[in-house]
Amino acid sequence: MTTTQIARIALVGDRSPHVKSHTRIPLLFDALASREGLVLDAYWIPTGDAEAEATSGALARFDAIWVLPGSPYASEAGALAAVRVAREEGIPFLGTCGGFQHALLEYARSVCGLTGVAHAENDPGAEDLLISPLACSLVGHEGLVRAQPGSLAESVLGAERSTERYHCNYGPSPRHLPTLVAHGLRLSGHDEDGQVRIAELPGHPFFLATLFQPELAGDGTRPHPVVKALATAAVTHATRSATR
Repeated sequence: MTTTQIARIALVGDRSPHVKSHTRIPLLFDALASREGLVLDAYWIPTGDAEAEATSGALARFDAIWVLPGSPYASEAGALAAVRVAREEGIPFLGTCGGFQHALLEYARSVCGLTGVAHAENDPGAEDLLISPLACSLVGHEGLVRAQPGSLAESVLGAERSTERYHCNYGPSPRHLPTLVAHGLRLSGHDEDGQVRIAELPGHPFFLATLFQPELAGDGTRPHPVVKALATAAVTHATRSATR
């Protein structure tokens, strides 16, 4: 795909040179521009600023929002606000690792009415955890992910199975997952043990969240299909916005 349309993307997270995904993303965007003609103008937004950016309407003017790894975030509320804006405004969204966890948390609280659910990393003493410590850490782990047939995940990955890289210690508890599904969220990817690894929102232009980190695939010169799909959705959003 070749285009001169530039898409503005909000990278929501607390940028750090010690978080590998943060250092990898600029390389991926360079590769997307040179290899695919997908040009992204990236703005890094700390989670501490994201809630105000959401309230002011500034986040809604982006063509895509990516909630990045690097939790615990400086502001849980900021990360959740970024997810909510993308979900409600139909803005292409990607959440990876911590972004996946907070996408589920926002949906549970805002859509499902589970206002008391918590993330163990942010509130380890909470009684009702939606996101809890994994039985086995996935830091530095690679594992098989199976995408549901007919899902956005399968379409993006280009196959029912893929091997993906992780760097996390937290994941969704099974207790409330049926409620999320009943309210419209699709849990579209699982590992070999049946644990949820991908979620998406049917009817949204592009809303995908992965517990794995596609930005860590390879050496950064060939963007992962998930990253390319987000970029494609962002450019499509920018093109449509420009013609309105």
